Amino acid sequence: MTNAENKMKKAIGALENDLASIRAGRANPAILDKISIEYYGAQTPLAQVGTISVPEARSLVIQPWDVSVLKEIEKAILASDIGITPNNDGKVIRLNFPPLTEERRKELSKGISKRGEEGKVAIRNIRRDSLEQFKKQKKDGEITEDDLKDLEDKIQKMTDKFVKEIDTIIASKTKEIMEV
Repeated sequence: MTNAENKMKKAIGALENDLASIRAGRANPAILDKISIEYYGAQTPLAQVGTISVPEARSLVIQPWDVSVLKEIEKAILASDIGITPNNDGKVIRLNFPPLTEERRKELSKGISKRGEEGKVAIRNIRRDSLEQFKKQKKDGEITEDDLKDLEDKIQKMTDKFVKEIDTIIASKTKEIMEV
């Protein structure tokens, strides 16, 4: 049971991390988390090659510790799917976030809902795997029929709780996107 609960918590955490990378019209350094550059022969996350700051609500500034990587950072941002063109002034890279259009908000909202459904599927898969494990234990004589029913009820209640949590997270992120 604890194993299933830990897996479900990890699925929720993965969903929250994924949603943090969706920009809601405001500058959020988390959208750069998935971007990495070639730095001394190794793929290195942007956060490890410089300072990322938010000087204004709609802009990010990336100040690398080694200015020789400015071009690499610029290329990585252009190649990513964040849809922002970086401005390189030779010392720092600025990312200016335009306000979201109504159409783009609806698009993002659909993407959020899709990711929420994927999270729910992950939770349900964990439930299915746990139920199979319980049935195997019953078949092997490790647990009784009553134990199996109790475990099935508990895993279903836990699944319902985490699915409800996903619904809350999705509703919150959608509201955030639509209000900006």
